Amino acid sequence: MAGNRLKVAICGKSGLVGSKLTKYFLSQHNEVIEVKIMGGVPVEDVAKQIDRCDILINLSGATILSKWSKEYKKVLYSSRIETTKKLVDAIELCHERPKLFLNASAVGIYKSDMTHDDNSEEFSDDFLAHLCKDWEAEARRSGEFGVRNVQMRFGVIFAKEGGALQKMLPPFKLGLGGIVGGGEQMVSWIHIEDLVRAVAFIIKTPDISGSVNFCAPNPLSNKEQTKVLGEVLHRPTIFPLPAFVLKLLYGEGASVILDSKEVYPSKLLESGFAYEYDNFKDALQEIVS
Repeated sequence: MAGNRLKVAICGKSGLVGSKLTKYFLSQHNEVIEVKIMGGVPVEDVAKQIDRCDILINLSGATILSKWSKEYKKVLYSSRIETTKKLVDAIELCHERPKLFLNASAVGIYKSDMTHDDNSEEFSDDFLAHLCKDWEAEARRSGEFGVRNVQMRFGVIFAKEGGALQKMLPPFKLGLGGIVGGGEQMVSWIHIEDLVRAVAFIIKTPDISGSVNFCAPNPLSNKEQTKVLGEVLHRPTIFPLPAFVLKLLYGEGASVILDSKEVYPSKLLESGFAYEYDNFKDALQEIVS
């Protein structure tokens, strides 16, 4: 990538993933611009912002880990689908279109209690899966304008700077951690550094397109995850968090934590991507060190 300066446009630049990607691209001497799209920005203005960019990355969307009221579901939906629609409409208007459009999605698209690779079409029938399907369909439209597009199906993201661990660590550090729900549910996860490296890898690997699972090759059960957290933090893990408590806190949104998602990154592995953190314990030790 060095020596060939890229112009990268990011929608959702200030979030966890956006800020890490920005840091990475700048370290490679690329130009990074933030796409302003919220608050009724006309599609023509969005097109001016992304015109002549090499890579367009869309990470915008309201946080999933919140209580899903009827109103909040509308926010979750419009903050993803409307934004993506506007970006793709803007791509059509560009004089010089992006070469690659990377759009966020999630492993929540998949049916629970089954194993999945990137080509699996066994999708769930709940709100989150419908959200992801509509989101991806909107992003795929960019292919009609000759743009290579990738739907990044993120697993649970682990990072020092935030993400899942920020919510999990406080109780564990106090010795109040434990399994969540039944503990049998599989967790597909990724270290933020591998996520960033996977984006860089896809940019350099032109034959990767479509849906790509962004998760480590070794998913583990919540029970195993809890055990590792206890070992790494040297804390007991005897306080289970019952499913009903999560449902009280998050309503239907508790499914994000309670559903079992066993997902494998076959596209990345088959294309030769090497993980730095393919083992959960190593990933966790790096983060809490």
